[in-house]
Amino acid sequence: MRVLRFLGKSILVLLAIVGGGVVLVAAVAVFAWRNVPAVTDPVPANAVLFFDLADGVVETIPANPLARASMGPSVTLADFVQSLEAAGSDPRIEGVVMRLGIGELGVARTQDLRDAILDFRRNDKFALAFAESFGEGGSGSNQYYLATAFDEIWLQPSGEVELIGARLEMPYLKGTFDLLGLEVQIEQREEYKSAASMFTADSMPEPQRRNLQALVDSLVMQIADGLAVRNKIELAEARALIDRGPFPAADALALKLVDRLGYWDEVAAEAEAREGEGVATYALADYAARLPEPPEDAPQIAMIHGVGPVYLGDDDAGAFADGSAMASGRIVRAFDEAVADPGIEAIVFRVDSPGGSYVASDTIRRAVERARSAGKPTIVSMGDVAASGGYFSALPAHSIVAQPGTVTGSIGVFGGKMVATGLFEKLGMRWDGVQAGANADLASFNRPYSPAGWAYLQGSLDRIYADFKKKVAEGRDLPPDKVQDAAQGQVWTGADAKERGLIDELGGLSEALGLARRLAGIDAAAPIRLVEFPRAGDVYGEFLRRMLAVAIRDSGLGAAVGWMLDAVRLAEPVARVFDMERASLRAPNPTGAP
Repeated sequence: MRVLRFLGKSILVLLAIVGGGVVLVAAVAVFAWRNVPAVTDPVPANAVLFFDLADGVVETIPANPLARASMGPSVTLADFVQSLEAAGSDPRIEGVVMRLGIGELGVARTQDLRDAILDFRRNDKFALAFAESFGEGGSGSNQYYLATAFDEIWLQPSGEVELIGARLEMPYLKGTFDLLGLEVQIEQREEYKSAASMFTADSMPEPQRRNLQALVDSLVMQIADGLAVRNKIELAEARALIDRGPFPAADALALKLVDRLGYWDEVAAEAEAREGEGVATYALADYAARLPEPPEDAPQIAMIHGVGPVYLGDDDAGAFADGSAMASGRIVRAFDEAVADPGIEAIVFRVDSPGGSYVASDTIRRAVERARSAGKPTIVSMGDVAASGGYFSALPAHSIVAQPGTVTGSIGVFGGKMVATGLFEKLGMRWDGVQAGANADLASFNRPYSPAGWAYLQGSLDRIYADFKKKVAEGRDLPPDKVQDAAQGQVWTGADAKERGLIDELGGLSEALGLARRLAGIDAAAPIRLVEFPRAGDVYGEFLRRMLAVAIRDSGLGAAVGWMLDAVRLAEPVARVFDMERASLRAPNPTGAP
């Protein structure tokens, strides 16, 4: 038993040394998360919802507690949309006030928020937007575009309206790589695929310039349209205003880009004056948390989020995984669970991804295809970006919904490698090695492609590109020539993509949910339950287990710990016998004899 005690104590000490700090951090994070005070204050009878965009509107809240804690008071896009939808018919809510100017926003997400605000205002309720400045030291175009959905825009007198349009910039690294001695061996399909040219060109190739210019022109015209509708001016006049920006506060007021100049305390006073004394502000995040639960028998719609670069594997395997990657394992598991759940009547797959692994994208595409084949209405809702592999994975859905400002398409492929021999020579470093197999050096950064290796790369790119176009034609029911016209690596706004048949409907998450209702035969007025997939288990215990596992693995002591645990397991039967014998020796003598 002393040996067993020694082994046990050794394991505890080892774990304390290796993982103690990590576990402590995790425990603190979990404690903090579990002890966030619940929303207990009731919604006042006369309330104005308040939201600060600097807190963030995110696609999804990660299951990982540490990642959650780092996000602060963010709300999900679904919570924002549903809260304003509920508030529109809630007699306790008089209006909404939003603080803008700070926070990252893509055009498509801006349009989702605008749609929610405009729908809210249709209930004869007011909406005030305030910003210290629209774009402190940078473009405030998207922030101001959001503000055009409000019936009144306030700007701090010292602020600006940096309504200046949109610009896309890319680094071109060929000269840098030449100086470093790096040889780039990359090919692409076809001429508009822009990622490869970053490494092979000195400047933007002309075909890509034409495509990207059309993209930013379309995005800026959408912003101009928002301004034109709000100010009741011609679209051309609104577009000309963008070319004149930025605007100091006084000029913005004179041009009616803003309605009032004032400070935050004055905005709060204005909200109170509109509804009379006794009006109270109530955080939108708290309102979302207090929304009544739908009835137990309410129809259920699955929500699956594919956010971030696409890669093969499962992002749940990492201790610090935060759901910011579109991992094929997690997405497939989500679809399998949603399809198998008899209570799920439809699936909404929210995609916000620039693409990534072809194989992983095809794995996810197959999961979408299987869900549709199983009879579950499957709707794709596209976020800011759903391009390349992000678009490819969406193809088999019953319907694809994207905002006019969603960046999508990019039907193309590139691949290759970088040969670093020249750089190593400059550093006085030499590599050497052996191999068995004529093409074992195919991925080596020390050897250029052999003729056979280069031929394999070309064949691989041709095969992937042909498969991509074939599945676009099948999924979108388009003739091959139409697919070819829309492909070639070109990127499109959602508005342009719809004209080319790449998507079905223009709109945001709200429209996607409405379409899911219709396809599933759910009444438009019926309450529904949105259920996140994959379903979360014991996220706190699992998080701690993973952090400890990673700490042990990365320390190099995993084998030693494993040996010690095996020794304990092998010794357990013997220990049990010794324990039984010891217990019998210590038991009182029933006869009372010595």
